[in-house]
Amino acid sequence: MPDFVLEDEFNGMVAGVDEAGRGPWVGPVVAGCALFLRRDVNPFLLENLNDSKKLSKKKREQLFAVLQEEAERGYIKIGIGQASAQEIDDINILNASFLAMKRALEAAQIKPDMVLVDGNREPKNFGYPTKAVIKGDAKSYSIAAASILAKVYRDKLMEEMALQYPGYGFEKNAGYGTKAHIEGLKKFGVTPEHRRSYAPIKEFLK
Repeated sequence: MPDFVLEDEFNGMVAGVDEAGRGPWVGPVVAGCALFLRRDVNPFLLENLNDSKKLSKKKREQLFAVLQEEAERGYIKIGIGQASAQEIDDINILNASFLAMKRALEAAQIKPDMVLVDGNREPKNFGYPTKAVIKGDAKSYSIAAASILAKVYRDKLMEEMALQYPGYGFEKNAGYGTKAHIEGLKKFGVTPEHRRSYAPIKEFLK
């Protein structure tokens, strides 16, 4: 379970960032950013925050709502950023993920003294000191909160995209290469939101 041990290793304001949507074939990559200004937040958060993939959709949505409430109270700073499918094709998914994280920090309107980044790679030219944390969303409250923000926001985006492009199952598969998605590609072709640099989409474009 996450805690504040990593945050407490550093002086000053420590933010966590994480992204959702590196693997899907379609849509943007979305990043969340969270910085706890106070620790006496709604206990529901500290009891339930975890790697977003380990939580049910309902639990993630509840946590997302509480994070927004705590942000309105001024207890947490949160932000969400994204990089489009075209940007992913232009600069690759890793750099697009870092770009989305940078935009999430900007959206949170903070200047942290340290940024904890989920994963094993530290972004270059980030503008802030960073520390990569493998499986960070299961270790740090800040990264776990960021992972919830990114995942819930991106899932909602994909549900909206499913209305725009029905027949691919985006509302259920979030853009991953499921059977329904492949059937949609065979039937309706590649949408403007597909990542053309991804091997399966390149195949369909042939």
